[in-house]
Amino acid sequence: MTAELTSASLGSLDLSRAPLALGGNVFGWTADRDASFRVLDAFVDGGGVMVDTADGYSAWAPGHVGGESEHLIGQWQDARGARDRVLIATKVSTHPQFRGLSAENVRAAAESSLERLRTDRIDLYYAHFDDASVPLAETAAAFSRLVDRGLVREIGVSNYTPERIDEWLAIAERDGLHRPVALQPHYNLVERGFEGETRDAASRHGLGVLPYFALAKGFLAGKYRDGVAVDSVRAEGAGAYLDDRGRRVLEALDSVAASHGVEVASVALAWLRSRPTVVAPIASARTLEQLAPLLASMTLELSTDELDALTAASE
Repeated sequence: MTAELTSASLGSLDLSRAPLALGGNVFGWTADRDASFRVLDAFVDGGGVMVDTADGYSAWAPGHVGGESEHLIGQWQDARGARDRVLIATKVSTHPQFRGLSAENVRAAAESSLERLRTDRIDLYYAHFDDASVPLAETAAAFSRLVDRGLVREIGVSNYTPERIDEWLAIAERDGLHRPVALQPHYNLVERGFEGETRDAASRHGLGVLPYFALAKGFLAGKYRDGVAVDSVRAEGAGAYLDDRGRRVLEALDSVAASHGVEVASVALAWLRSRPTVVAPIASARTLEQLAPLLASMTLELSTDELDALTAASE
C-alpha cells in the first residue's frame, strides 16, 4: 500500500508551522531541572510544538535509571499547564525495566511513560529499535491496541531497515491495524546513508521523517574547528567529522550562514528540512544560547543554489 505524504504530515499531527522537534535526550542528563524548564519555556514561546524523548533517556549516565527526561518533561508541562500546547513523542525498547518490543512490554512501557509524562496520551509513540526476537505482527498489534485505547495518537518506527518497514506496513494492511506514520533515522549533512533504500521506503509508505542527530552531535553547529577544544560529552564523536570532507561542509555552511546573517546550525537544519520526506529535524539544546539557532531554522529558507552547494560539499 502506498500512502501520500503531505508536507509536514504525521497522520493527525501537524508540524507545518513548527518544522522542528526539540530533542529531550539532554533533559535530566546535561541539563538539570531549571535549565530544562528554561529551554522548554523558550521553545514553546518561540513557536516550537514537538518535544521528542524516549523512556531510556538517560539510563546511560552514572546513577541514572532511565526515564529522567520523561520525568522532567512531565513536571514542566504539568507546572506550566502546557500539555495542549505541545506534541510529545516518546519511544519504547531501551528502558532497563522495559527492554524489547513484546506486546506485554509495549503496553507496560507505554503506561509507565504516561505516568512519568503526567499525561493521558502520547502524541507519537515510536518503536525505538527493532526487536527481532519478537514476531513483528505481535509488536504491530500491540502498538495498534494503544491507539485503540486512546493512549497513543500516532505510531512511529526508529532505526528500522527498509525490509522491516515494508513488513510492518504489510502486516498493518493485512490485519487492519493502525499504521506507522513516522520514521526516525540517523540523518544529517555529514551522515547521508538514509538517502537510499530507507528513504525510498519512507516515500513508498508516506512516512514523515524526523532525523535524529540532525546536527551530527554538535559538529554542524560549527563549534568543532581545527585548534579548538570543546568541552562536551559528545566531543569525541563530533570531532571525528573534522576531516577534509567535514572542513568542506563547514566552509559551505559558513558561506551560507554569513549571507543570511544566521548561525551555521540554522543552515544545517534548514538544509535537512528541505530534503525529500523530511518533516522536521530533531535537535537538542541545553541552554537558551543553543536553542536560538534551532528556532531560527524553522523559518530560514535557502535558495536552490545554496542547497546545492551544501549538498555538493558533503558528497
